[in-house]
Amino acid sequence: MSLFEMILTAVSLAMDAFAVAVVAGIAVQRPGFAKSLFPPLFFGAFQAVMPVLGWLAGGFFRLVVAASAPWIAFALLALIGGKMIHEACGKGKDEEGSHAFQSLRALFILAIATSIDAFAVGVSFSMIDIRISLAALLIGTITFFISWAGIWIGSIFGHFFEKKFEFVGGFILIMIGIKIVLENFFGIHFI
Repeated sequence: MSLFEMILTAVSLAMDAFAVAVVAGIAVQRPGFAKSLFPPLFFGAFQAVMPVLGWLAGGFFRLVVAASAPWIAFALLALIGGKMIHEACGKGKDEEGSHAFQSLRALFILAIATSIDAFAVGVSFSMIDIRISLAALLIGTITFFISWAGIWIGSIFGHFFEKKFEFVGGFILIMIGIKIVLENFFGIHFI
């Protein structure tokens, strides 16, 4: 696999994390420098570690990952998305509003949900001659920067719609989960 192909793989793996980061930026308006780094660090770290774990697991988990990863990702994204929708409707609000993206638990769940496909890619990497350390570094770094851009895009444009975006953000997370299932089980690919 060439360096260019690795970069393309990293960018494609980062797209779900980018979408979630945009939603996080909307939910955490005016995040400040430190808060804007927190979700991308989670997403980048998980995107870097998961291919290595998949590479180490090799063929052993190949069938299990192929069968269950999309459903796991869907369940995790639906859980966070449902919580956001619930809070947008005025139920279960905490003092700071939704801000599910400030919770370590929520970030952990989202990082896993958006990096399960990276685990599967790592499994496929174990079948070819590839430097997993370089691939993991590229995937993690590119995901970090793309997610960081997503945080700022969401925070800049999210104020135009205020609380409506919390509902829309939850809906988007659920749709990302559905997209993962449709692509992996039914071969339906989206732009």
